[in-house]
Amino acid sequence: MNTNPYMKSFITGLVCPKCKKHYDHGQIQHLCDCGSPLLVEYDLHGAGKHINPESIKNRSANLWRYAELLPVQDEANIVSLGEGWTPLQKLDNAGKRYGFGRLLLKDEGIIPTGTFKARGAAVGISKARELNVEAVAMPTNGNAGAAWAVYAARAGIQAHILMPCDAPLITRNEIVAAGAHVHLVKGLISDCGKILARSLPAHNWYDASTLKEPYRIEGKKTMGYEIVEQLGWKVPDVIAYPAGGGVGLIGIYKALKEMRELGWIGEKLPRLVAVQAAGCAPIVHAFGKKAKESEFFSDSKTIAFGINVPKALGDFLVLESLYATGGNAIAVEDAEILESVLELARGEGCFICPEGAAVFAALKKLRAGEWIKSDETVVILNTGAGIKYPDTLSFDLPYCPVDGTV
Repeated sequence: MNTNPYMKSFITGLVCPKCKKHYDHGQIQHLCDCGSPLLVEYDLHGAGKHINPESIKNRSANLWRYAELLPVQDEANIVSLGEGWTPLQKLDNAGKRYGFGRLLLKDEGIIPTGTFKARGAAVGISKARELNVEAVAMPTNGNAGAAWAVYAARAGIQAHILMPCDAPLITRNEIVAAGAHVHLVKGLISDCGKILARSLPAHNWYDASTLKEPYRIEGKKTMGYEIVEQLGWKVPDVIAYPAGGGVGLIGIYKALKEMRELGWIGEKLPRLVAVQAAGCAPIVHAFGKKAKESEFFSDSKTIAFGINVPKALGDFLVLESLYATGGNAIAVEDAEILESVLELARGEGCFICPEGAAVFAALKKLRAGEWIKSDETVVILNTGAGIKYPDTLSFDLPYCPVDGTV
């Protein structure tokens, strides 16, 4: 929890990025009437009079250090497990091997529930508590459901989670352990979402599906604030992110724009990169066509289960962030992902999730093609701990008899 006595959110409302219609943040809101996700707006001019980089630096080492730029108005509603302020690790060995000027890993695997999903859950559940929500429901590929179930349990809010049958068992166990109601679906996360949409009218559940509530983005955007603060309030040249629903990328771009308006950074923004698996690459295909939205990716399949999202509701916002920053979108094969998991574990001591490894695999390609220059600072987002994916790697190991030697 933020320990600063003058904490005050400067939230002013919600706005539709498509039709520009405004909504009251004091009431439960989901999508705009036009079907678009809603984004949170703040009085940045007012906030800038109360906080600045100097005043933030001695605050608690969690995401609530940016409380004025988060949507929770009453500090008593904050539900926290100490999430945020994850390290920015130097990947010196990998950087030298591939000719990067400065290669950094933002490691989200060490926060509560072991993934960056804790950020969105912390802020989303806190705002739901402020709105007197009694039950939340959502589809998930695993980690988001686990995070929301854990934070809901801490807040005393009931959770209903729909997930594919072949989602990682460890996340299913997390959800059940947290006391949430689990509904297994023989299909993809998109099928889970359809079932939930048909079920909501019969229940008084708060729809916490990706981008169907506006506050998950606000938790995710704190990754952007942290990266810049950890670099001495200087932006890197490139930030690369594994994009499924793409909320983290949308949030980071939102944070960068807010910091620019606050005057905390200059006009230059990092080039944002969306990384997907070749077996599920709707954003990459849309980017290649210079399209504003993606098309549904049929028969999607990848070992990077967290980015197996055939069609993201906020795809137009992801693509906008790439175009606006001169960014890129690139897909990698599953074999390249597995190779990168091992390479970073053995070369850097970083056992990261397959989604994070996909980003490293993509950056190697972008560096080889000179899209990334040798003097640039590059940040990889690792979105989860490798130990949450026990089935990603398998090895045939020799057994040593108890009466033998090695």
